[in-house]
Amino acid sequence: MHIIRDSLFIDPADRGAAAAIGNFDGVHLGHRHVIGIAQEKARELGVPSGVLTFEPHPREFLRPGGPPFRLMDAGARANRLARLGVERLYELPFNAAMVALTPREFAQEIVANRLGLRHLVVGADFHFGHGREGNAGALAAYGAEMGFGVTVAGMMEFDGLAVSSTAIRTALSEGRPRDAARMLGHWHRIEGPVIRGDQRGRELGFPTANMSIAGRHAPRFGVYAVLVDVLDGPHAGRHHGAASIGTRPMFGENLANCETYLLDFRGDLYGATLSVALVDWLRPEEKFDSLDALIAQMDADCARARTILDALGEE
Repeated sequence: MHIIRDSLFIDPADRGAAAAIGNFDGVHLGHRHVIGIAQEKARELGVPSGVLTFEPHPREFLRPGGPPFRLMDAGARANRLARLGVERLYELPFNAAMVALTPREFAQEIVANRLGLRHLVVGADFHFGHGREGNAGALAAYGAEMGFGVTVAGMMEFDGLAVSSTAIRTALSEGRPRDAARMLGHWHRIEGPVIRGDQRGRELGFPTANMSIAGRHAPRFGVYAVLVDVLDGPHAGRHHGAASIGTRPMFGENLANCETYLLDFRGDLYGATLSVALVDWLRPEEKFDSLDALIAQMDADCARARTILDALGEE
């Protein structure tokens, strides 16, 4: 997949795609439906398939200082889109100049003139342009005028509710990662480099790989059964594990993070990039009366995680 971040200086080979447009936070089943239609249109037209999105997320730009809400950062989103076979990712900067564009200016300047897109696929709730004044119908009208096609995809449902990033955040906040996974079409993952922590886990006999969750929507704090993909380095591969997400109340005031213990693993993971998939929420964070009580609970957590993950097979 080729990532294009500058629409002013674009290789002619990257113009003319059939693209899905949106924020694609989480790349859930609804997003995959829209992307699939764009890929079908690309095959019909004999052009590359693409996704047109923005970075930072418009909500981050328009509401600076707000609580973290993203399900995945730009890198994780790009990884997921590449796995879906997207050929061109137009990851355009969302800034004051982009905000100022009227719907017509966006359609003419960005879609038609700079990217030369042949076809766009959007969800029924799509809005664009200054003040979100443009909608899917307006985009279709501009397309007819400016020479690009538009397909409006219907919403997908899960248990009678529209599949959305908001619904997925709610499931994660309530400790329901399997419900989130059903809407995503894949396990919700926390991805990033392993950073140095206080090494308390190592002292307790449970060395953990520590990862920041800053800037992302925090799932319900507690202990999870997890699938861990080490994405690079000498230990690359799939592992089972148990992860604690939260502020570690046993040890005072701390920033929230994700600490993952890999079952049956020995090795140094500092600097490696991990993708930690949340499978089941096991219990809330707790402050124990003693370190011995904490260690006994961690033993029980790992045993329970092992049983759950072994039952998954090779998911």
